[in-house]
Amino acid sequence: MPINDLYGKALLDFQNGNFTEDIKTYSTIGGEDIYPLHYLFRSFGEMPVLEQKALQLARGKIVDVGCGSGSHSLYLQQNNKDVLAIDISKGAIETCKLRGIKNAKIQDIWKLKNQKFDTILLLMNGAGMCGTLSKLPDFLEHLSNLLTENGQILLDSTDVKYLYENEDGNYEFDFNKPYYGETTFIMEYKGTKGQAFDWLYVDFNTLKQTAESVHLNCTLLATDDNDGFLAKITLNK
Repeated sequence: MPINDLYGKALLDFQNGNFTEDIKTYSTIGGEDIYPLHYLFRSFGEMPVLEQKALQLARGKIVDVGCGSGSHSLYLQQNNKDVLAIDISKGAIETCKLRGIKNAKIQDIWKLKNQKFDTILLLMNGAGMCGTLSKLPDFLEHLSNLLTENGQILLDSTDVKYLYENEDGNYEFDFNKPYYGETTFIMEYKGTKGQAFDWLYVDFNTLKQTAESVHLNCTLLATDDNDGFLAKITLNK
């Protein structure tokens, strides 16, 4: 995420009633797009079905990784769940606290150690925060070290191969380039652009194979109509 925390500034502006425009994003596979701020403050009823299912399955001691404005954590807290909301964005954590989330802190998931959780939530394509496919094995292995014996990682992702579909219904991949789900993002907010950062959209089969390569179990829980899926990863006992 960009060092100047445009994301956090945008969240705080929306929370404090200073909304004037949404975030713009530029990605190497999706081009230019708009990231609507109001969507980041959605209620449970406004969430996609995959997120709803993940929240309903969350149990025990929960960590909401990359919590953003805290919508998932807020729902869990309102339902008397034990949840820790973490994000590398200072503005995001300030927003969470303003929204009433009791346990929220600035924390890089890569640097989180010596704690155990029953549920690790990685929603809104959360596995992508590892950046590239080559980093995914280490990322999953690190997360597994944060799980209790019967713990679970719940994550959603999107298979973006549809972006490479031609008129004949076939897919055209350039195999001389990195994995098709790897992209680089730049955010822009109120005329200021942040630093580029890598993000990963991983398909389920690749996720499953990667999880199994580091001796973890990976189960498909649900899919949606937009090439998205929800998966559960557990320790291989």
